[in-house]
Amino acid sequence: MTNIRLTLQYDGTRYLGWQRPKKDGYHKTVSYRLISVLEKLTGECVSLCAGAKTETGVHALEQTVSFISSTASDAGMLRQDLDHYLPADIRILNCIAAPERFRADLSARSRTYVYRICTAPVYDVFTSAYTAHLFPGPDVNSMKAAASYLRGKHDFRYFSGVRGKKSTEKDLTDIVFLQNSMENDTLIISLTANDFLYRMPSLIVGTLLEVGLGKRSPESVPRILSGIEKAGAPCCAKGLLLKSVQY
Repeated sequence: MTNIRLTLQYDGTRYLGWQRPKKDGYHKTVSYRLISVLEKLTGECVSLCAGAKTETGVHALEQTVSFISSTASDAGMLRQDLDHYLPADIRILNCIAAPERFRADLSARSRTYVYRICTAPVYDVFTSAYTAHLFPGPDVNSMKAAASYLRGKHDFRYFSGVRGKKSTEKDLTDIVFLQNSMENDTLIISLTANDFLYRMPSLIVGTLLEVGLGKRSPESVPRILSGIEKAGAPCCAKGLLLKSVQY
């Protein structure tokens, strides 16, 4: 048996996220496309472990996946075959044999998402599929003030779509705001946490943008964390990208 570790990237535009229940669009997910090709290549039933579970329309610059196989011993050949049979919007960056105890989900230390916003008056058509547009841009200082309430360990239940008794405490280790005037006035919001709940990245970014646009104050964030107020509307999915999973 070989433990295979894949690093891949994908354009999430036409997918309902990384994974969905069979009754809720399973066939329109990234994981379904990857599993379908892997099972044809290996002749086995494949179960994937993923470093992060991206949501509808969200892209991945670098996603990590692992699975066990008794036939896929040549990682280099498997990578070539996967890139040949997968759709053009899913590409394999790396394929290696991993240590026996490695699991892409449980071995991960942290995940990083980035949100890209074009703040120029004219939208760049060549980056529009992966960048939100907001002109004039939001007030970054107000968003930084709001972000200060989010850093660290908190119960992020009200910044998520989680239902039931699942633990909702996460450690949001960093929120960074990067402005790049050389790249069509692009503002990038970077979020790093030990893990993210369902809809947590999009709701955090959406709330920060509402602060930056003056629709709510930075002090609304602790009230959301305590359940007194509701989080902002989720951000536009096309500007949200899973940047990497750290191990």
